[in-house]
Amino acid sequence: MHTRKEESQDRAIVRIAAHLPDLIVYGDFSPKLPSVDYFDGVLMFVDISGFTAMTEKFSTAMYMDRGAEQLVEILNHYISAIVEKVLLFGGDILKFAGDALLALWKVERRQLKNIITVVIKCSLEIHGLFETQESEEGLDIRVKIALAAGHITMLVFGDETRNFFLVIGQAVDDVRLAQNMAQMNDVILSPNCWQLCDRSMIEIERIPDQRAVKVNFLKPPSTFNFDEFFTKCMTFMNYYPSGDHKNLLRLACMLESDPELELSLQKYVMESILKQIDDKQLRGYLSELRPVTIVFVNLVFKDQDKAEVIGSAIQDACMHISSVLRIFRGQINKVFMFDKGCSFLCVFGFPGEKAPDEVTHALESAVDIFDFCSQVQKIHTVSIGVASGIVFCGIIGHSVRHEYTVIGQKVNIAARMMMYYPGIVTCDSVTYNGSNLPAYFFKELPKKVMKGVADSGPVYQCLGLNEKVMFGMAYLICNRNEGYPLLGRDKEIKYFMCTMKEFLVFNCSRVLMYEGLSGYGKSQMLMEIEYLAQGENHRTIAIALTKISFHQNFYTIQILMANVLGLDTCKHYKERQTNLQHKVKTLLDEKFYCLLNDIFHVQFPISREVSKMTTLRKQKQLEALFMKILEQTVKEEKIIFIIDEGQFVDPASWAFMEKLIRTVPIFIIMSLSPFIDIPCEAANAIMKNRNTTYVTLGAMQPKDIRNKVCLDLNVRGITKELDTYLVEGSCGIPFYCEELLKNLDHHRVLVFQPMESEEKTNVSWNNLFKNFSRPTEELKIFTLSNDEEIEEVCNLTSDVKLQNLSPPASLKEISLVQLDSMNLSHQMLVRCAAIIGLTFTTELLFEILPCWNMKMMIKALASLVESNVFDCFRNGKELQMALKQNIVSFEVNYRSLSLKPSDGMAHGEKEELRELESEVIECHIIRFCRPMMQKTAYELWLKDQKKAMHLKCARFLEESAHKCDHCQSGDFIPFHHFTVNIRLNSLDMDTIKRMAKFQGLKAEEEITFSKIEIPKKSELFPENLRPEEIREKILSFFDTVITKMRTSKENIIPLESCQCEEIVEIVIMPLTHHFLALGENNKALYYFLEITSAYLILGDNYMAYTYLNEGERLLKMLKNDKSWSHTFESATFYSLKGQVCFNMGQMVLAKKMLRKALKLLNRTLPHNLISLFVQSHLEKSRHFYYVNQQAQENSPPRKRRLAQLYRQTACFSLLWQIYSLNYFFHYKYYGHLAAMMQVNTALETQDDFQIIKAYLDYSLYHQLAGYQGMWFKYEIMAMEQISSLPLKDSGIEIVSYVADKLGYTKLLMGHLDLAIDLGSRAQKMWTLLQNPNRRYRVLCWLSKSLFLKNRNKQLVQVLGWLWDLSITEEHIFSKAFFYFVCLDIMLYSGFVYKTFEECLEFIYQNEDNRILKFQSGILLGLYSSVAIWYARLQEWDNFHIFSNRAKNLVSRRTPTALYYEGISRYMEGQVLYLQKQIEDQSENAQDSGVELLKNLESLVAQNTTGPVFYPRLYHLMAYVCILMGDGQNCDLFLNTAIQLCETQGNVLEKCWLSMNKDWWYSSSELTENQWLKTISSLPSWEKIVSDKVKMQDIQRNKFLMRINILDDPF
Repeated sequence: MHTRKEESQDRAIVRIAAHLPDLIVYGDFSPKLPSVDYFDGVLMFVDISGFTAMTEKFSTAMYMDRGAEQLVEILNHYISAIVEKVLLFGGDILKFAGDALLALWKVERRQLKNIITVVIKCSLEIHGLFETQESEEGLDIRVKIALAAGHITMLVFGDETRNFFLVIGQAVDDVRLAQNMAQMNDVILSPNCWQLCDRSMIEIERIPDQRAVKVNFLKPPSTFNFDEFFTKCMTFMNYYPSGDHKNLLRLACMLESDPELELSLQKYVMESILKQIDDKQLRGYLSELRPVTIVFVNLVFKDQDKAEVIGSAIQDACMHISSVLRIFRGQINKVFMFDKGCSFLCVFGFPGEKAPDEVTHALESAVDIFDFCSQVQKIHTVSIGVASGIVFCGIIGHSVRHEYTVIGQKVNIAARMMMYYPGIVTCDSVTYNGSNLPAYFFKELPKKVMKGVADSGPVYQCLGLNEKVMFGMAYLICNRNEGYPLLGRDKEIKYFMCTMKEFLVFNCSRVLMYEGLSGYGKSQMLMEIEYLAQGENHRTIAIALTKISFHQNFYTIQILMANVLGLDTCKHYKERQTNLQHKVKTLLDEKFYCLLNDIFHVQFPISREVSKMTTLRKQKQLEALFMKILEQTVKEEKIIFIIDEGQFVDPASWAFMEKLIRTVPIFIIMSLSPFIDIPCEAANAIMKNRNTTYVTLGAMQPKDIRNKVCLDLNVRGITKELDTYLVEGSCGIPFYCEELLKNLDHHRVLVFQPMESEEKTNVSWNNLFKNFSRPTEELKIFTLSNDEEIEEVCNLTSDVKLQNLSPPASLKEISLVQLDSMNLSHQMLVRCAAIIGLTFTTELLFEILPCWNMKMMIKALASLVESNVFDCFRNGKELQMALKQNIVSFEVNYRSLSLKPSDGMAHGEKEELRELESEVIECHIIRFCRPMMQKTAYELWLKDQKKAMHLKCARFLEESAHKCDHCQSGDFIPFHHFTVNIRLNSLDMDTIKRMAKFQGLKAEEEITFSKIEIPKKSELFPENLRPEEIREKILSFFDTVITKMRTSKENIIPLESCQCEEIVEIVIMPLTHHFLALGENNKALYYFLEITSAYLILGDNYMAYTYLNEGERLLKMLKNDKSWSHTFESATFYSLKGQVCFNMGQMVLAKKMLRKALKLLNRTLPHNLISLFVQSHLEKSRHFYYVNQQAQENSPPRKRRLAQLYRQTACFSLLWQIYSLNYFFHYKYYGHLAAMMQVNTALETQDDFQIIKAYLDYSLYHQLAGYQGMWFKYEIMAMEQISSLPLKDSGIEIVSYVADKLGYTKLLMGHLDLAIDLGSRAQKMWTLLQNPNRRYRVLCWLSKSLFLKNRNKQLVQVLGWLWDLSITEEHIFSKAFFYFVCLDIMLYSGFVYKTFEECLEFIYQNEDNRILKFQSGILLGLYSSVAIWYARLQEWDNFHIFSNRAKNLVSRRTPTALYYEGISRYMEGQVLYLQKQIEDQSENAQDSGVELLKNLESLVAQNTTGPVFYPRLYHLMAYVCILMGDGQNCDLFLNTAIQLCETQGNVLEKCWLSMNKDWWYSSSELTENQWLKTISSLPSWEKIVSDKVKMQDIQRNKFLMRINILDDPF
């Protein structure tokens, strides 16, 4: 039975009947319309308060999760309860009118008495529903009910496609009047109802001065049985469910299929509803908060009482209204009797019906309807109210009886304007502003207090769209602001300047056309062009057209000629007449003056000759006259004619302009939106003219949007988060950017604060990344020229989540227009894609699309790519490149396009679509062109639908949410998934085995094999080998590995490079957001930590910081979870935090975080010296135990334990470096303990890579600390460990890592030859393994070793590889290091590889790049190198700019070679500045010198400063000493530096030291511009290669440090 009921409810006829009352479903009407029917009955009007306020609250909600789905749930929770009551009591719901409903009990006259009692009982029970309830949104929902009884007339009217019905008559008027008297919780009986009811049953209360009464309660006699009474009454109701159907709420639920009836009922339902019924989509599909335009039409009749009379008038009006609305995709939603007269609720912009220029179309329709209905004889008054804004459009009611309706403040405003301003067409301010119609089409009306509307804003009367032209009203709309530059349109202005030059020089016609979508800033650009076009001997006429201009014949030329003839400033027609007579007296016979009457609104007498002329001849005569006037005018002064909104030029004007440019030299500049229809022949001819330049406008570039925002907000910088949101959200369209900013301001999320200097700020986690995007240099120059200096930056409130913000209504409307223009299948695809996110893969889209095949999807995607809804990319790098730059403006040659045959054009379009389909097949990454489209489409889903789709996405994505195959899959945080239960999908055994393999765990056979291979005693390094022999052994081992990699038949080398970054961005990030949407916070936290770890691996500290903050928010929400897995997540969170702080050079914060993480991982470091020594002793014992392989017999740790151990080693490896940075004596013991604990923990993991990494770290610790014996032992142990590894998968990567790490260590320790040998081998291995992230690091340090050895040919080769890598991989750090080395080459090597200007340009363009900005060292090095360059040239102002930038980065101390490279350059710059201070005899020069020497000495004394930097530091110390007159120490430092250079083989430094030493102790004087002379003769690398310059000559191109020839410098 239950199944049968479900089947019946799924029938189309039942779904249609749910939208209609029984009165229509079971009605028998005459096919002739209008049709009238008479009957008796009881009417109930239920008015529900609170819904409009609730709709407003939701429509202005800040976030996307507060949408239509919650609103529809709340509305239907209450309305369905009322509907259910009415149906249970036998009523028929006639209409839902927003937040009210009208019900009918249709019975014979004699049954009215008893039925009224039933209806009163129903009314009281409805009130009972709301007495104890309050909505979840805190809004008090209350109802008031009015009842009326008596004669009722039903009117059916409409046309062939759509029917409507109305109930009219005295009972309908009574129920309205009664409802107006009702207060909340009242039940009011109309006078007639009170007369007809059983008074003995009802306790009433009289209403003063009224015949209607208020019901207090029912008072039946004690013997009265209501159930029996009710059952008896229901026998008189024709369609009350009984017998087998008694459990149904409504008999219409069981309607059998009847094609004829179904066809008849369909006419009463909107087409969009029928579409969804046909598609069997969910009922909620069309429920949305949506921007629409409401047109409320009210007709008051001369004879209201006669149904036949008003029936024909309503029929006529309805026919006309339907025909007008159909043109512009408007719809009649409801027709009902409203207070006085009949009202039509018309809506423009329903789902699927959104069209461009909706507001203009609504006003045009309103005026048309007003004009027509005013002419219908039986209609007395026509009143129309038009309002635009967001309203709730959706299906309201119960599953068995519901209707599609609109609710919202804008519906109320339109209704109230219609009633309070009778006899005219009125509109609100939103409609007025959005109409794009001239202001003189409207008139502002006096404000009136309107019931139920707190503040409607200004109200305007629409005067009609056929007003006479008012001269002087067609000027450009924009005003040029002197203080606001035109941003990002240099290329477009250049087009204008070149074309104008051609026009003025050659004196022949030119046309310049700028085509761009609305919002691209065309009007602003034309304003700038008008300003630039001003000049002597030519005249500029600038006009702006509107949509109405297109329909006014010859309008554009009329305005042009009015300007040429000086009529635009005339105030009266007589003045115009005088002017015209003066201008045309020599050109036109007086009898033809009257030809000018209509066009210029003058009153010359009409001559007989003209009266006989045809319209065409008159037009020809006028055109000839205008041509003569213009020919005469251009002889005196050239004309530049500027037209904004050129798409609205009328055909006659196009035709005249086409002749004009052939006849008269004139310059026409035009901006236009793309033509909707095919342009007329003359427009085409102009576009194809050889003298026309047609430019398609591109979007503004990200830097220009940033400049615009800073200018609009009047600030010096905006947060990176806000910058990204506005750049991505605006897509480079100025209007979008402005609307997004207004929306943010409206929600009060922008915070303005003074700009702080980086030096004064106390560093904490929250301000670790003070990442403000600043305007470009050109804008800084502009803003600094203003009187007031801006010293504020714009931040965001702490709780705001920009990505979840609901789009502004204006942008949502644009997206809806585009969405509704698509067919249903394309709409569905876009909506499904919106669930996935802004970027998605075709695989995932196919997974969630319901019932699609791949061919269908590819075809649809290709079509949507063509219409600029989506962009497609082959890989993540392509996507990243596209995001960095928007499409720029370009010139279109319509002349060459016109030469193609027309039949070939259609064929070409098909071919183009086929090519697009092929491209989509190749591209697996798709992205929405505009984020607003994704947000808008996302909001169209209902909550349950969203949840199901998010779940589908999450299930699909989690299978790929791990490292790429190249990196052996696995987690970014090792063994992470073994610690937390996060999977949605159940795992089969194959998956478990695969994941275990990904984590580097071996199968039993492999382990056995490995153990057999491990030698008892080292075969690679027998005892008593000399260091040279060990070196040769190590290098030959790596050579053997490289040979095997190249020649092995096994799969040693991976087929593709690392794809981890792409996986993070298109798999793991979306997966995290799906889990957040599903409320799965623990799973979202897991993936936020994975993303953070991935970004740290990829070297992006800022993104790691961002996602850690997201994770912190979830950690706080889950703080009550005391499970082990949550503790591990917290420990991971703090360890990652520590790593970010470490990379940023904030060691105090890093140490705090890492110790906190270790505490949670049950490994604490001691807090005092006693426990330090005790723990050190314990760790030594433990270390001895592990190293002697006593632990080898133990079974490997469990996976959860391994995850713990991996985290611990990560913390210890950072902590020993942090402790090594400090000067306090006890810190070296802490450092040693942390290094040893790292080794012990690694040994416990029994993992080769962890053990080898720990050995190499421990060796490096000892080398830096100066312990000569220990480091060698651990390097040998690491080599012995790798010699037994199988050469495949992770084994080959570990071998490459060792070569890499050893090369870096040898460079740091100053063993340059060995560093080069190891580095070159590591480079080869990483190249073969296709690992660019590892390869770039090797190339960086290899280039430094070669640089110091003066091996310039090899150096240039390595730089070439580094450059190629930076380009192919879009790797910014590689490029930055490349330019850093290029600067070094110029400063120290004596030749030019890349010019200083190119290096400087790179710094300017990329200094705000998040990877460089938050990577300690690289920018410090670049800024300091540029500062040295300027110091050598003695350009001290420029020196200070870059030196100060570097100074802000000095405090970010990290124990890395990159930081020490940077700091040594910075110190060199300070030393050169000291020389200037001494030369200028500055007061604090001596203090500066002492401070400098102290800083240099402390750098040398620091454990973490590698010996490779000592020669430069001693060199600088020697220079400081000689500057300060300390010759003895100068000698000491010089000799130490030279000795170190010889030991290390540092040829570059030794050469420079020798030259400086010779110079300092010689008697010759230094010429003033020695360095200026040197750099002017620096040879390029090309000259050196072609042997034009000898190598020994470039050695002499060194900067000789000047010494002050003063007897006593102080």
